[in-house]
Amino acid sequence: MDNSERWSQKVTDSSNALDLERGVFALEDPKEIARSLKKSAEESKRRKSDPYRSAMSMLTFYINRAGKQLPPEQRDRLEAAKDELRVLFGKPRSNQ
Repeated sequence: MDNSERWSQKVTDSSNALDLERGVFALEDPKEIARSLKKSAEESKRRKSDPYRSAMSMLTFYINRAGKQLPPEQRDRLEAAKDELRVLFGKPRSNQ
């Protein structure tokens, strides 16, 4: 494992902004992923932006860092979790 892999794993495991539920990105249901991220973001005392932005940033970070290693079905599930996050926070869905 090179330094960049260790760095991204450390951020995912111990973000200074959010305390994530263990295995949140491996959950099968996009709604469960979104609910978990929302809960983590709302409970965080260390985040630097609003809960929606913190949750979406962590999800986007995970998707981007996984890159081509992320199986297509998991990527689709995580992208669907973005829409679920938007719904939970009362934001408009993306137009994909």
